[in-house]
Amino acid sequence: MKEAKKIDKIKDKTVSEVKEKENRTAQDQSSTISYSKKIWIAGAILSLMIILLVLIKFIFSILLLVLAGVLIASYFHGCANIIHKKLHFSKKWSLGISTAINILLLIAFFWFVGARLQQQATELSDTLPKTIAHLRTQMEQQPLGNKILNFLENSGNSQMTTAFVKNFFSSGFGIVSDLYIILLLAAFFIASPSLYKNGLIKLLPPNAKDKGEKILAKLNEEFKKWLQGQIFGFFFIAVLTALGLWILGLPLILTLALIAGLSNFVPNFGPVIAAIPAILLGLTQGTSIAVLVACLYVLIQIIQSAVTQPLIQQRMLSIPPALIIFGQVVMGLIAGFWGVLLATPVVVVIMTLVNKLYIERQASQIK
Repeated sequence: MKEAKKIDKIKDKTVSEVKEKENRTAQDQSSTISYSKKIWIAGAILSLMIILLVLIKFIFSILLLVLAGVLIASYFHGCANIIHKKLHFSKKWSLGISTAINILLLIAFFWFVGARLQQQATELSDTLPKTIAHLRTQMEQQPLGNKILNFLENSGNSQMTTAFVKNFFSSGFGIVSDLYIILLLAAFFIASPSLYKNGLIKLLPPNAKDKGEKILAKLNEEFKKWLQGQIFGFFFIAVLTALGLWILGLPLILTLALIAGLSNFVPNFGPVIAAIPAILLGLTQGTSIAVLVACLYVLIQIIQSAVTQPLIQQRMLSIPPALIIFGQVVMGLIAGFWGVLLATPVVVVIMTLVNKLYIERQASQIK
């Protein structure tokens, strides 16, 4: 009997040990499966996030092109409104006259000035590399300049700068394709703006349609005011730059003045970029001329900030300068050249939305 009980105990132990082993192996297999599932899930989430970021960047680049088309359409409709108010033509006739006048002015500009402008631009592109090489030679002859050049070459900053510039001026479809898309969108927006405006409002909920219509009207008004200020600043800076360069006896006045005027559309960074070719060209006539050119550009920016900028800010939405710089940096990192160029309108859109959807609502609740 005792031997039989011992045998039964041994059998029970072996059976329990076998079951424990089976349970352990099952647990190990389940943990292995769950761990592998976690890895696959984490990888899938990471892949989806990367795809979403790429899609957001791509969609954002497309929205910037749409915004550029909207700004061009706002310009033509702004000119049409002036004709409608002054001459009392119908809105369709005013829009047609506005479009025809602007196209004729553009054709006349390139007809009378285009050949000279192209010649000066070619000469500037040929002169600047020689000027940079001459500046490099002068720096190599001085101990401090030689150290700066060695530091830039050894640190690889030149390659990084070149890669950054290429990436900055690259775009989703290419510059020519982007311009074609912008002009095509602008033509559609000019021809029938109410079609796209009403279509956008229809996407909103019923209780938000009135608010959405007011926001779109406010944005259109702010865009027109911004364009008025930028166009006035363009002519103001271009004329002052041409006059100052003529007094200093610098060549290629037309091209440099046009670059300076266009740089007004890119606040903070544009004037600095526009001054570089003029200063380099001044170096060909001596260091003193280059210093005078730099002083001229600084003086023009001071006059522009003191005279035209307050007038512009009185007419349009007041934007803190630090917010514009922040927007330019962020937009430049996301969308490159178009992001920096259209950073101010994007900030205007964001500030208008915040004012209409948050600040005004809070003010009405306090009252």
